[in-house]
Amino acid sequence: MSRLSQHIQNCPTTMTYQQPLELSLHTSNNSKINASIIWLHGLGADGYDFEPIAQRLLENPSFSHVRFILPHAPEMAVTRNNGYIMPAWYDIYGHIPITHEDEAGIKASQEYINSLIINEINRGVPSERILLAGFSQGGAIALHTALRYPQKLAGVLALSTYLPLHALLSKEASTANTDTPILIAHGIFDDIIPLETAAKSRDLLQNCRYSVNWREYNMAHSLCDQEIIDIQIFLKQVLSLDLS
Repeated sequence: MSRLSQHIQNCPTTMTYQQPLELSLHTSNNSKINASIIWLHGLGADGYDFEPIAQRLLENPSFSHVRFILPHAPEMAVTRNNGYIMPAWYDIYGHIPITHEDEAGIKASQEYINSLIINEINRGVPSERILLAGFSQGGAIALHTALRYPQKLAGVLALSTYLPLHALLSKEASTANTDTPILIAHGIFDDIIPLETAAKSRDLLQNCRYSVNWREYNMAHSLCDQEIIDIQIFLKQVLSLDLS
């Protein structure tokens, strides 16, 4: 049994996690991997949702030594969706703006993502070469987890999302990641997580002196071609990849 499987089995939660999807150009030779990107999908999706984006990035020679980890959220009943069972990183009780959050669910997902980080470290990738990325609910977990992780990470990619449990940040934040680069990208026509909500998270992080790179796009709750280009540039910069 792998260390990751042992950690998942011992995780103090009833959630069941499938093994993440992994993509790289060196699937049989871990020694050639020197950076990892853990990319979390949104509500109701799974790890395969961002496989096309990861494959597109892997076509660029700059990413030849990068491993993409695309985890699958556990199945749970989502209150906002009338209790319908779907992949989710945490429960959602109401509409934006959020007045009540699933703190236990968010922290359970944080612990699971921590285990994925530890697994990459055990495979030989230093923590400062590991980046957390996520879309929507997955982006919320990426932000929440990275800012609390006790070792330096490479960066955070937060797409169409917001900072959850923001009132707890000041007492839970790790000083290890106060200088970690953060890219927040959002659509100005987003009707799921309004631009105003994302901007409030941006302002809070900037007021706490985090290094935030903000991007707006003419889109709804989705991705666009220019955003993917900006994502590629950001990843190359924070992972010190060849910019050619």
